[in-house]
Amino acid sequence: MELRLAVAGIGNNIAALIQGKYFYQAFEKTRREGEALPGIKREIIGGVRPYDFNVCACFDVHPGKIGTDVSQAIFCPPNCYPDLRVNVPHQGVSVVEGLTLAGGELQGMEQVIRELRRTRPDVLLYSLPTGLQWAADGYSLCCLEAGVSFVNCTPEIVARNPERMAAFQRKKLALLGDDLASHIGASVVHSALLELILKRGLDLVRSYQINIGGNSDFENLFVNGKSKAASKKNAIAHLTGKALDQVEIIPSGGFVSQLKDEKVAMISIEGRGWAGTPFTIDLKLKVQDSSNAAGVIIDLIRFAAASMRDGIDPYAEADSLLKSPPKVAQFAHTQSHSGPNSNGSKPSVCTAPTGQ
Repeated sequence: MELRLAVAGIGNNIAALIQGKYFYQAFEKTRREGEALPGIKREIIGGVRPYDFNVCACFDVHPGKIGTDVSQAIFCPPNCYPDLRVNVPHQGVSVVEGLTLAGGELQGMEQVIRELRRTRPDVLLYSLPTGLQWAADGYSLCCLEAGVSFVNCTPEIVARNPERMAAFQRKKLALLGDDLASHIGASVVHSALLELILKRGLDLVRSYQINIGGNSDFENLFVNGKSKAASKKNAIAHLTGKALDQVEIIPSGGFVSQLKDEKVAMISIEGRGWAGTPFTIDLKLKVQDSSNAAGVIIDLIRFAAASMRDGIDPYAEADSLLKSPPKVAQFAHTQSHSGPNSNGSKPSVCTAPTGQ
């Protein structure tokens, strides 16, 4: 089954996602019986495998990307995700100029809506730089008008906007976000360590997390990191079940161009145990930043598409994949479905990897 995907922002995350598609296609051809796809938790979601998506519409404002085929745009600077040495064929999909802001007013919405209606994607993936709330709002409104589900990769408030969520639910469209919990990232590791300390009855004295990186997102975060810092704090509270005032998080402690798409996180935790004796944990985590995103995006877009096709509740499924998941009691989906699940029972949309 094919998933039709629109993308707003042709950055490193999209370079990782599209190259990953062809990596897994090639891997499948030589895959041994019982062998799992590397780095994949859910092999099939709603009948869609990690490589069963096609990009049908692309939006960006970078002059070097507009008008070029997406297979070329993903390698256009300032993108710096590594070349995975896989064959990414010509896609036949050119990057269209996206939304802009001029004089406090959004420009280009009619063109974006027209392109979405022409290409008929199941989902639009919003992956622009952090700090552009106006763009996140604009693209989500375009999706509402065109009847397209929306996945927000950034900390901007879209899914956590009750009015916007209600509007998507009235149209029986999925709205997932806000901000990704990386496949293996600082927030996940930091939260796991803090949760362990709390569960073991130890006292947390103080903790901090500092991140540095070399891609354009980190360069942007260095000056526009407020929403990202809040999202990371939300992730700690969400995963540990407690809002911890002793924890300080700096989403971009510096932009280091030599790191390119790599991210380095320094995590420090200080606490006290028996009889007040101290302990310290100092940890360094180094990851490929956009691979971390793509490994989560591939599940989010499949959950969003499956909600439309199979009537599942995508919010319950996607909750653990997001730093700041919206509080949604129930997915308001009333479409009738044919086939084995037409009796109203909840469809099974996930298949575990072979051999796991």
